[in-house]
Amino acid sequence: MTTANKITIVRILLIPFFVVQVLYYVQSGKELYRLLAVLCFGICAFTDALDGYIARRYKQKSELGTLLDPLADKLLLVSGVVLLSMDNGPRFDRLPLWLVATIVARDALLALGWVVIHHVCGKVVVQPRIVGKLATVLQMLTVSWVLLKWHSSLLEVLAIGAAVATGVSGLLYVWDGIRQLSASPKSTPIGTGT
Repeated sequence: MTTANKITIVRILLIPFFVVQVLYYVQSGKELYRLLAVLCFGICAFTDALDGYIARRYKQKSELGTLLDPLADKLLLVSGVVLLSMDNGPRFDRLPLWLVATIVARDALLALGWVVIHHVCGKVVVQPRIVGKLATVLQMLTVSWVLLKWHSSLLEVLAIGAAVATGVSGLLYVWDGIRQLSASPKSTPIGTGT
């Protein structure tokens, strides 16, 4: 259990706290809950960068980390976009449902692809791409924008950018998955045996 993995686990454990604070704020309107949600989301975003830095700097990259880190990101961001796409009355601007659908569909497709590739190939090789990191950053900015209640005119621009980067990264990951499956000996046609 590396230091980077411990930080990632703490990030995962903070997600329910974040969700509860958002729900309390929507229900009560008390600013303390919103500020706690913003603080929690900020800590999660910061520790996302921190655990990656520690893993690279101190050579703590591990198979567990390559699984936990993206899982933590996905749990946090899907929680945030789903919560903020609901009708939260006057408390928060509402994220567009097409953004939520894009993020959830990509993540579901990637999870399904991971299971298939793991079953067929035995090992999944994930090639991180800059567009995937950009998608994560834009999703975090979009959620932060709503939580901080900043001017809503730029929210749609951020949401479009996040959706485009998310869609493109999803297509690239699908392409990588197809290449892994094609390279596997288990993907060759079975002979007819005549």
